[in-house]
Amino acid sequence: MSRPQNGTHPKRARPEQIQTSLNRIETDPAHHLAGPFRPQTPLGQNRAALSPVTYNSKNGPPVRWSTESRGFWQDIKSLRWVVVPSSSLKILLLVFVLWANWELLAPYIGKDLPNPFAPLIFISHRIPDSPDSDPRYRKGYLDLAFIAYYVVFWSFIRQSITIYICRPIAKWFGIRRETKLDRFGEQGYAVIYFLVMGLWGMRIMSQLPTWWYRTEYFWIDYPHWDMKPELKSYYLMQAAYWCQQLIVLLLGLEKPRKDYYELVAHHFVTLWLVGWSYLINLTLIGNAVYLSMDLPDSLLGLSKLLNYIQWNKTKTAVFAVFLCVWSYFRHWLNWVILYSVWFEFDLMPEASKRWEPEDGVWMVWWMKYQVFAPLVLLQALNLFWYFLIWRIAWRALGDIKATDDRSDDEDDGEPDDENDKDD
Repeated sequence: MSRPQNGTHPKRARPEQIQTSLNRIETDPAHHLAGPFRPQTPLGQNRAALSPVTYNSKNGPPVRWSTESRGFWQDIKSLRWVVVPSSSLKILLLVFVLWANWELLAPYIGKDLPNPFAPLIFISHRIPDSPDSDPRYRKGYLDLAFIAYYVVFWSFIRQSITIYICRPIAKWFGIRRETKLDRFGEQGYAVIYFLVMGLWGMRIMSQLPTWWYRTEYFWIDYPHWDMKPELKSYYLMQAAYWCQQLIVLLLGLEKPRKDYYELVAHHFVTLWLVGWSYLINLTLIGNAVYLSMDLPDSLLGLSKLLNYIQWNKTKTAVFAVFLCVWSYFRHWLNWVILYSVWFEFDLMPEASKRWEPEDGVWMVWWMKYQVFAPLVLLQALNLFWYFLIWRIAWRALGDIKATDDRSDDEDDGEPDDENDKDD
């Protein structure tokens, strides 16, 4: 093997290079975690044009992350219905009208014909012999139709909350910069979504034997293929949400972030967990993972909102609570789940330790590692963000502040339009 000439050695990452990289992340106003906690420009400054639409030229089309409709059919072809709430609403209403018409006309046309639009709106595959007092559902291909419809649903909800609720609130508090208005809306939606889904997940877990992370029941009596309707709805709604988020990222339908690849990796791992756990009948462990992620995310979003509106004392209190909640849910409970996968896997019945999809069992010996791997990857991402969170907290405790002339808003270092440039 040839040696480097002149006695030189391959360059290694030095501590100062690592420190420089960390400082770059912490001072990056477009980073999804660190950016919103940067010192903010005083409210009321940078009074830019308030329209969410940004044009490339005077008469040219809007940039891809604009929320202006270019016509219903054009929005469908370009997939811009994901960010145009009027178009996503039309899709939802079209399906609903078709379903309702079938319900009204079916008694006169074909009494025994099932409504072909019902699987889009309602969960499917009820177990025929399950009683009406305790109906149960299994998974099936029609679940994909349900997920597709609710991808459109979450697109409409997300954009409606962002544009019509959060944006006016941000303006009322004096936020003027276009990018900050967008980010405020995103965090407002995140608070609402993760709080609602977190509380819903907690309600569902309270009805299951796994209530408060009794992890042995992840495996006892496996396979858990018959689901309560609420559990199945919850699982598929979560899947639709993460699919919608990934579509927005991959298609570049919103203004991109500099930590794009971190977010794409997170969404891919999440969908890996969602899809695989649903396929192999591990919905009880999936519910536990969802709950451990959603509740701390709601407090994270609230902390970011409070920083945007500069309620500094309230932000500090909420951030302190968030640190405790994140530590418990995202790390302690996730390590509890990882411990269960590694050490309690064999609690499942011996008859279930085989690969027989027809019987709903998939747990051959190597599936232990297939379940463990995405959980470890998710924990690795969480630990990286946890490190950044503690550095943010340390910086706040040290009272290290940036001056306003550094323009530490969560933008990309670019003016939003001609009216947003510094005077």
